[in-house]
Amino acid sequence: MPQASPELSSSVKLKYVKLGYQYLVNHILTLLLIPIMVGVLIEVLRLGPDEILNLWNSLHFDLVQILCSSFLIIFATTVYFMSKPRSIYLVDYACYKPPVMLRVPFATFMEHARLVLSSQPKSVEFQTRILERSGLGEETCLPLTVHYIPPRPTMEAARDEAQLVIFSAMDSLLNKTGLKPKDIDILIVNCSIFSPTPSLSAMVINKYKMRSNIKSFNLSGMGCSAGLISIDLARDLLQVHPNSNAVVVSTEIITPNCYQGNQRAMLVPNCLFRMGGAAILLTNRRWEHRRAKYRLVHVVRTHKGADDKAYRCVMEEEDPEGKVGISLSKDLMVIAGEALKTNITTTGPLVLPASEQLLFLLTLIGRKIFKQNWKPYIPDFKLAFEHFCIHAGGRAVIDELQQNLQLSAEHVEASRMALHRFGNTSSSSLWYELSYIEAKGRMKKGDRIWQIAFGSGFKCNSAIWKCNRSIEPPRDGPWLDCIHRYPVHIPEVVKL
Repeated sequence: MPQASPELSSSVKLKYVKLGYQYLVNHILTLLLIPIMVGVLIEVLRLGPDEILNLWNSLHFDLVQILCSSFLIIFATTVYFMSKPRSIYLVDYACYKPPVMLRVPFATFMEHARLVLSSQPKSVEFQTRILERSGLGEETCLPLTVHYIPPRPTMEAARDEAQLVIFSAMDSLLNKTGLKPKDIDILIVNCSIFSPTPSLSAMVINKYKMRSNIKSFNLSGMGCSAGLISIDLARDLLQVHPNSNAVVVSTEIITPNCYQGNQRAMLVPNCLFRMGGAAILLTNRRWEHRRAKYRLVHVVRTHKGADDKAYRCVMEEEDPEGKVGISLSKDLMVIAGEALKTNITTTGPLVLPASEQLLFLLTLIGRKIFKQNWKPYIPDFKLAFEHFCIHAGGRAVIDELQQNLQLSAEHVEASRMALHRFGNTSSSSLWYELSYIEAKGRMKKGDRIWQIAFGSGFKCNSAIWKCNRSIEPPRDGPWLDCIHRYPVHIPEVVKL
């Protein structure tokens, strides 16, 4: 049998060294307690029955001491359970699936772009190159008003889209959970671009005849990370309102985003953003634990300030042939990277095993205190999570996080497939990705999920969930008629 090469042999040895280190650090308490317990057991066995009986009789118990000790134990136990945060459960959720008639194939999109921007051929070429590298598929959808030539982005059309998306998601959620509108105690609706008066939350309350004392909130202008901001707000409210149900509706209304000018950075959302929305039911009722899908473990919110340059989401580059190429702005990616690092620093101690926390701490001490020129240590989050839901804002965002977090292709599969099938659905994209994992039958009891969202500001928010029960592939949902076709190969460039 041929001998292994030195490189392979050393890599195998390093692998086993790392595995041994992880096992040692993660089980250090167990490894220390076992010898102590064995020593105590040996000492007890050395004592005879008479010596053990004499030792027991030598202990004198006073009635007052017993009562005081019992009171202290009961008091401490009561304080612990009263101060313990309430468990927040995700009972179920529903994603909006646009009808087939709203589908926008590449050919249709580009034909409309040529007609609407007939006097701006460079803008048409710009959108073509964006779409070629976007990672989107042929089945993404846009609202009806955008299908007109020219589009008609009126207030009435935007409200019609909001009603279609939000009411469809709400109807599906109520049917799946058996929840009655009167049983909803908290309602949170987030939509960044479209913020009418009366608000979208008021529209939902009036539609479903909810209670007059319902606590409702309408969040706008917070970008694609607003979905997790809404989850965080719902968590805070459920901590102070016992025995309550909270419904979170995350969406983005595309109608007002129909830009027809010649500023290229403003044309990018036309190419990436598509219809989508999700409704999520959260509760702090203990008896819902058995039927709930997930339990909320942590929500981490970070914000990095950005100057005006960071909002130029694209930059133009001339290639040797004189054609315009597209890439993400370096300023934006730097700020996004800083926001991600801050979020990782906060999230790591909450979820990572002791072995990764120790390496991260030692690297941080070496860099900050001893001024060593070490690279920042990126913890292996694959040891803490089984599933990753990365905001499907665009192919470059997914690529960047996959590289920074050292994730495999399977870990980012849900994000890439959600972007391909539904496009950038803004704050609701995380729920399409979670639905993809469930539709594939990969969600098992005890699995941990990390949702990561990016948004304006610049924000990087994340939520950590733990699966309560093994979830069978659902018989409904947005992936029902197409999950058998996924995953699909997504080429680097689609020639249009």
